[in-house]
Amino acid sequence: MTTEFDLGALLAERGAERYELHARYVNPQLPRMLHTIGFDRYYERAEGAHFFDAEGNDYLDMLAGFGVMGLGRHHPVVRRALHEVLDLGLADLTRFDCPPLPGLLAEKLLERSPHLERAFFSNSGTEAVETALKFARCATGRSRVLYCAHAFHGLTAGSLSVNGEASFRDGFAPLLPDTVVPLGDLDALARELKRGDVAALIVEPIQGKGVHATPPGYLRGAQELLHKHKALLIADEVQTGLGRTGDFYAYQHEEGVEPDLVCVAKALSGGYVPVGATLGREWIFGKVFSSMDRVLVHSASFGSNAQAMAAGLAVLSVMENEGIVARARAMGELLRSRLAELVEEYELLADVRGRGLMIGVEFGRPRSLRLRSRWAMLQAARKGLFAQMVVVPLLQRHRILTQVSGDHLEVIKLIPPLVIDEADVDRFVVAFRAVMDDAHNGGGLVWDFGKTLAKQAVSGR
Repeated sequence: MTTEFDLGALLAERGAERYELHARYVNPQLPRMLHTIGFDRYYERAEGAHFFDAEGNDYLDMLAGFGVMGLGRHHPVVRRALHEVLDLGLADLTRFDCPPLPGLLAEKLLERSPHLERAFFSNSGTEAVETALKFARCATGRSRVLYCAHAFHGLTAGSLSVNGEASFRDGFAPLLPDTVVPLGDLDALARELKRGDVAALIVEPIQGKGVHATPPGYLRGAQELLHKHKALLIADEVQTGLGRTGDFYAYQHEEGVEPDLVCVAKALSGGYVPVGATLGREWIFGKVFSSMDRVLVHSASFGSNAQAMAAGLAVLSVMENEGIVARARAMGELLRSRLAELVEEYELLADVRGRGLMIGVEFGRPRSLRLRSRWAMLQAARKGLFAQMVVVPLLQRHRILTQVSGDHLEVIKLIPPLVIDEADVDRFVVAFRAVMDDAHNGGGLVWDFGKTLAKQAVSGR
């Protein structure tokens, strides 16, 4: 007996209930937040770096699903690979065989990381970080892990222990032994290492919160200090890896840096199947999987599944064949340079920074008295409101999706799909200039929406 299931019919019948369904059964704060900031759109389909609503309106995606959509949405090569792996009907996840796809994907990833020899596959970035934390503690026999202020490494219990944002940690203590150190401060790192109980330092080569790169020489200096004290360097490349910053890994921007463990995820999925990978040195994996008795001492039920491995292999093939890393570098330089030209023109615009297609646009206190009073009003209500005021008209007036790079930060983070072109760059710059003109002229949607958010911030709603 065959049971019919028509997904298209179900979506046609119930799709319009999307916000009500989330409010009732999932996270009620999500639709509430989206309604408040005017992001409660109904997207029907997507392709590449663009969304489309039911009326066919085109939206430019400068968020890439928080970096997941490195190749954009529905890349034909990745899509075809998933159709093929499903049609093959493989004997997947038997747990007592060695299927070829995980080995092939590991081989391809390690070719990009020639100082590393092993890979472990999981299902997400936070799991990749959890793996690295466990492996570092096992390999060194030490418990304490250092992390940098304002870091973000995930939200499960272990990765939350090395999360530098207090608002994420509140309510979930006690966590693992950890210590925060300032980003770029080698002296602070050295002081902690002298205690002799540090297993590793985990660091994002470019922090997602605020888009702050490690200072020149920091990663190399940290690596030398860590190895001197028999501790490990963990590079969290979950968002920065796979071409995002104009190199395959962001740590490759600094010569001589060879992390002991590297975490990747997000873009490796092709936007379809969750996947995470922790790459590491042979001796570290040897400490963890030290005997046949410990063969399953660390595992993931869905790790290495055929669909995820096929997606990862297809992504790496596209990156090579279409020159994605070089494209991200070129488009990132074009976008960053054109935005940087506006810093002198707009007094509310303080800085443009980043690498490749990971760009931070920071706003700051204006010079003129007229704008300074408006800025002060927003800052008194809640820091970060001006950046949100820019994000909203970019979507509502110009159909461009962006994000504020962190709570209480006046920074917008641009992490578009790596397949954007010059026309997309032009579209964003024109729209951004229009929003900044509006803000500096003191009228329109920007300041009106800011007043609304300020009132809500003061009232605590």
